Amino acid sequence: MATIEAYTASGKTLYRVRYRTPDRKQTSKRGFATKRDAREYLHNLESSKSQGTFVDPADSKATIAVLGAVWLAGQSHLKPSSLRPVESAWRLHVAPKWGTRQVGTIRHSDVQAWVTALSSTHSPSSVLRVYGVLAGILDVAVKDRRIPSNPARGVNLPRKTAKRKIYLTHTQAAALASAAGRHALLVETLAYTGLRWGEATGLRVRDVNLEQRRLNVHENAVMVGTTVIVGTPKTHIARSVPYPKFLAAGIRELAESRPSPAALLFGDGFDHMRLPNSRDGWFAAAVKRAQAQDPSFPRVTPHDLRHSAASFAISAGANVKAVQRMLGHASAAMTLDVYADLFDDDLNAVSDALDQARSAANVSTSVSTS
Repeated sequence: MATIEAYTASGKTLYRVRYRTPDRKQTSKRGFATKRDAREYLHNLESSKSQGTFVDPADSKATIAVLGAVWLAGQSHLKPSSLRPVESAWRLHVAPKWGTRQVGTIRHSDVQAWVTALSSTHSPSSVLRVYGVLAGILDVAVKDRRIPSNPARGVNLPRKTAKRKIYLTHTQAAALASAAGRHALLVETLAYTGLRWGEATGLRVRDVNLEQRRLNVHENAVMVGTTVIVGTPKTHIARSVPYPKFLAAGIRELAESRPSPAALLFGDGFDHMRLPNSRDGWFAAAVKRAQAQDPSFPRVTPHDLRHSAASFAISAGANVKAVQRMLGHASAAMTLDVYADLFDDDLNAVSDALDQARSAANVSTSVSTS
């Protein structure tokens, strides 16, 4: 049973509440100026125990530095390319600001002030990543019953605006490939299959089905810092991507020139190609040469060719499910979200189809405009 008892400190009568935690550990809370305050604390305490929301004051004293290290160690499910920015956000922003704070002392207003200050100096993407680390740590603290609720949830966050997508025309894609010289086949493969850079440069000869014109994506070679890390595709699911006939001869010649089925398809066959420098790499140089021939040629990156592939497929009549499978999106809904602008013509097709269906039914117009 919990008890309230008086004691004397510095000549004053104060009150202490003795109680047991849900795990039957004996503990106490002291320093109440009146017996009424002690009773109110005890009432709230028993209520939280019965509702399953009890938080041991000792557990709420754990610091973010300690909890953050445990949380970070639990992110092993992330791919190296995803884990790196998370570790950076923890090291540069979360640990310096919150590391010494006890988790039970963090208030919603504290987090809001921090997010607002960050938003004045960092991009929305950076702020959301940094905020996500702190919020994730506090989510675990809630599950571990260190705090009753997450003070980071519900704060006002900056809105991330989507980067404008660049879609090349077929003529522009051909011009870029021509300007890329010995990398022409890789450029066209990216522009007409929608493979990510790491997926294309991770292809091996054994991944090419020359008869069915398919590229079987099993690996993804991603730059993490200065190192190429080879892992599974982004969604962890292998997929088969078709390539058009005009690429067949080039891919066949390249595949047959390699020494073994395990050789890499692109590059020198042995080492994974690194993503070219965005300022002075071979891809940037090819874009500049294309722009010299056509001043209206847009500035593009290797990843923008993935957008062009989606545009080419949709313009050719591919449905959203086919485009999803080609691009390796987790769902068709994701494809629609990312490329909603490319499906605008579908709305016109719907209205045209309704007109045709109504006409075929010989329904007379009964709508009055008077």
